[in-house]
Amino acid sequence: MLKLQNLNGYYGNSRALKNVNIDVEDREFLSVLGRNGVGKTTLMRAIFGLLDKTEGKILFDGTDLVKMPTHDRAKAGIGYVPQGRGILPQFTVGENLKMGGFARTSDRGEELLSLVFEMFPILKEFLNRKGGNLSGGQQQQLAIGRALLTDPKVIVLDEPTEGIQPNIVQQIEDSIISLNKNHNITILLVEQDIKFSRRASSRFVILEKGSVVSSGPIGELSDDLVHQHMAV
Repeated sequence: MLKLQNLNGYYGNSRALKNVNIDVEDREFLSVLGRNGVGKTTLMRAIFGLLDKTEGKILFDGTDLVKMPTHDRAKAGIGYVPQGRGILPQFTVGENLKMGGFARTSDRGEELLSLVFEMFPILKEFLNRKGGNLSGGQQQQLAIGRALLTDPKVIVLDEPTEGIQPNIVQQIEDSIISLNKNHNITILLVEQDIKFSRRASSRFVILEKGSVVSSGPIGELSDDLVHQHMAV
């Protein structure tokens, strides 16, 4: 479904991604792991066309996205939940959700909105509340709901449980797993929580200094690998 081939990504003239090769299969759950500052968020931004420059190929269902603008990547079927959530604080919950529909090319809007409210009932209750007045966990639910309303084939999530109150973390984790297992949405996840990655993922990739240094089935993510590439 999604193939990154010799992908290089730049901030200005500084190369932050170095010849990254990753294959994400249809309906797969892939976790991208590594210490802070190794290029995980940069990789997510590259997939969505948010870097200054990229080289190589980003193949999505056989189409190269490298020169495609961000809004067309969303219309092609990539949903994005950025680090920090990226909701619009002065917009209501309903208005934030409506933004997801701008990239949707299907007629599944009502069906998807019902799914969002089923997964996150608080969003329906707070439909007229401004996004900035939600808790961190509620904002993350809103960000996931907005991405789901694009009717994506794949959702890219950048540390979705970071800074979230513990009583909501489990709900968010379970919702992400459900999107993959029950709704056949491919998941590409950046995560620091190894326990969650092991529970949810089918495969993993570890980045270091902008390059892939290890990958494989999630069962091969040993404690030694975690200590070598993720321990502070």
